[in-house]
Amino acid sequence: MTLSLPRLSSLSAIALGLGYTALTFGTALAPAPATSSNGPFYTAELAAPASSNRTVAGGVAWSCQGTTCVAGKGTSRPLRMCRELQRSMGDITAFTANGETLDAEKLARCNG
Repeated sequence: MTLSLPRLSSLSAIALGLGYTALTFGTALAPAPATSSNGPFYTAELAAPASSNRTVAGGVAWSCQGTTCVAGKGTSRPLRMCRELQRSMGDITAFTANGETLDAEKLARCNG
């Protein structure tokens, strides 16, 4: 003797299984949300006070006060962001991206 489920029960079980699978894969493949922090992603110390309070360099908007410039996260590498800001605002004495400071060699390349 074999037990069989009615056809409607089988179809609903399959539909629920497919829905759950789609939801699981959708969650797994969805991009991770950007990390939200209270501070800027980039911080740069200029050799001389900034000539303007705002500039766009490396595809991000920089806000400057005195010799300090800050910006949100961009899509380029930190060295490239430093170079772009240097072209716009002048020599940079320190550059930090996501809490990591560029070493002396990379900072020299940034200003070179």
